[in-house]
Amino acid sequence: MKLVCSQAELSSSLQLVSRAVASRPTHPVLANVLLTADAATGRLSLTGYDLSLGIQTSLPAAVESSGAITLPARLFAEIVSRLAADSPLTLSCGEDDEQVALTSLSGTYRMRGMPAEDFPDLPLAQSGVPIRLDAQSLVKGLRATLFASSGDESKQLLTGVHLRLVGNGLECAATDGHRLAVQRLDNAIALGSETPLSEAGEPFAVTVPARSLRELERLLSGRPSDEPLSLFCERGQVVVLWADQVLTSRSLDGTYPNYRQLLPESFNRRLNLDRRAFTAALERVAVLADQHNNVVKISSDPAAGQVQIQADAQDVGSGSEAVAALIEGDPIEIAFNVRYLLDGLKAMTAEQVVLQCNGATTPAVLAPVGEDGSFTYLVMPVQIRS
Repeated sequence: MKLVCSQAELSSSLQLVSRAVASRPTHPVLANVLLTADAATGRLSLTGYDLSLGIQTSLPAAVESSGAITLPARLFAEIVSRLAADSPLTLSCGEDDEQVALTSLSGTYRMRGMPAEDFPDLPLAQSGVPIRLDAQSLVKGLRATLFASSGDESKQLLTGVHLRLVGNGLECAATDGHRLAVQRLDNAIALGSETPLSEAGEPFAVTVPARSLRELERLLSGRPSDEPLSLFCERGQVVVLWADQVLTSRSLDGTYPNYRQLLPESFNRRLNLDRRAFTAALERVAVLADQHNNVVKISSDPAAGQVQIQADAQDVGSGSEAVAALIEGDPIEIAFNVRYLLDGLKAMTAEQVVLQCNGATTPAVLAPVGEDGSFTYLVMPVQIRS
């Protein structure tokens, strides 16, 4: 194998695929990145795979002779990142040699690799009809829901984001049992695409680990493009093809909770608030709430047209702020984990938000005003001891 490529392109591609390299590998080759040089296409392909998440990308290269080898991901990435950006890099190794020479204008480095045959194959399930999605719509859906997925590995299904097709749109949902974020994306399906059904003949749905989707969101955000992505799902594997990049992930087994049942059909209390003012007041009061169980109490005063936000940290102090609000319904006093409220507010961009609830112990729903129900954020209140 012998090739010449750009330092900047090799370094950014290595950073990308290194995110799928195992930090505690079960086999030494999983700590490596696979390099495949192809003289016919004039490209160098890089692959990282930890048996759960796989990322593959390619970059242009002047390939003199084709070949493949794996190199230690961390060491290789650190050496390349420190070389001069304007220096072309030459990578070369003999046919049966496991030592790679990396030459730049400043010098030569040698690294011992492992045979490419030892590297596990990336599961590229590409049979069946792919779902072609608008990449930027998917980014929007992931940003609006990823934060609400569970970090508790014992709640395995809840550590993912549920993706399902609804008509010609996509719905993303995530819950950790205390809150639920749902983003509906109308027209997310690329024009001219068929809408595939699941094996049971029902609309397509899959739950994908949040970790994999965070990497997908980072990948799509890092290189914006109007090109739609293709999503395949088969035998417990999800494969996303986009531009010259591939991301593979296992899917999570099981039936995702019917989260639509959790959303109340109607509300008898509505608090319309300025999103920025509400967020700023919560952040200030949160400084005290953080001292003691993260709980903030919200009290509505329809007569005064304002909402009182309070935090009481025993033996430390207390804080209170008032925010103007348009209030419908009777006064209410309801408490929440302030971090859950702030996460939901930061996922929104609308100027105005509405907090809807029926009682102090029933689910409350926070939503942007004027977006026709495309984003819904349900939060369970905290019971206050009187």
